Amino acid sequence: MTPAGDPGRDALERSGRPPVDVVIPFAGSDTELEQLTRRASSLARGPSDTIVIVDNRPRGPVPHAARVGVLSAPQQRSSYYARNQGTAAGHAPWLLFLDADVEWPPNLIDAYFEPEPGECVGVLAGEFADARLAGDCTLAERYAAEAGTMTQANSMQRPMPYAQTANCLVRRAAFEAVGGFAGGIRSGGDADLCFRLQAAGWTVERREGAMVVHRNRRELSALLAQKARHGAGAAWLERRYAGSFPPRRWKGLAAWSVRSVVAAGRRGPGAVPVAAVDVLATWAFELGRLLPNSARPSRRGR
Repeated sequence: MTPAGDPGRDALERSGRPPVDVVIPFAGSDTELEQLTRRASSLARGPSDTIVIVDNRPRGPVPHAARVGVLSAPQQRSSYYARNQGTAAGHAPWLLFLDADVEWPPNLIDAYFEPEPGECVGVLAGEFADARLAGDCTLAERYAAEAGTMTQANSMQRPMPYAQTANCLVRRAAFEAVGGFAGGIRSGGDADLCFRLQAAGWTVERREGAMVVHRNRRELSALLAQKARHGAGAAWLERRYAGSFPPRRWKGLAAWSVRSVVAAGRRGPGAVPVAAVDVLATWAFELGRLLPNSARPSRRGR
């Protein structure tokens, strides 16, 4: 049965695909925002495609960028809140969600429609490639690249699959039918959205040809903070969808940690640091389950 209420099914452009609204949440520096607007301008688009960068910072000037809109959304420090605000600003039948820390090819939008999505497809999961490791790469970058932390295979091959919102295309009719992203959370909103869409009859599929390059965290502290935030999201998801992200037992986790480092030592000294980061990242994720997943309200946005 085809989910009802898709206003964009017949709204094809001369390019042979529907219009797309691109939404990119942002919370970096002014310089990074200027760089992002220039990169966003490089996306090839049809006459009805739009791009909006949602500035989720509590304050800051909004630079001008040709062909790219910048929307201020300071009320709640949450990328999901920012995405909801950016979505509400457009009307296209498809929504392309990207993160500010990915690099995209100019033809990314068109790549999502090769082939044309089926009528029941609610989400298309684009793919990620890690940024090429340079001579000055840090241990955190090396770990992320070797572990393939951002590949959609990690999330799409789960018993309850979901697309990571750093690069995914969502049908607006499906998005609006389930109420968009959950509000007031820091992490886990991508999985939650996909779980609700699938429960409503929509499908989530991979689109490996729609690939972006992901820039991994350079500092170990930033990587571990990210893992802890993801752990908070996992605990929130497990409470909502029992069995989706079950916690690991502390005793078993400790034994695994020792085995991982010992096994790395057998492969050679160079493997030990990466294994150690893997252990630290796993512990940060599990300990992050103890943290709240609620988003911080912005003082300026109150």
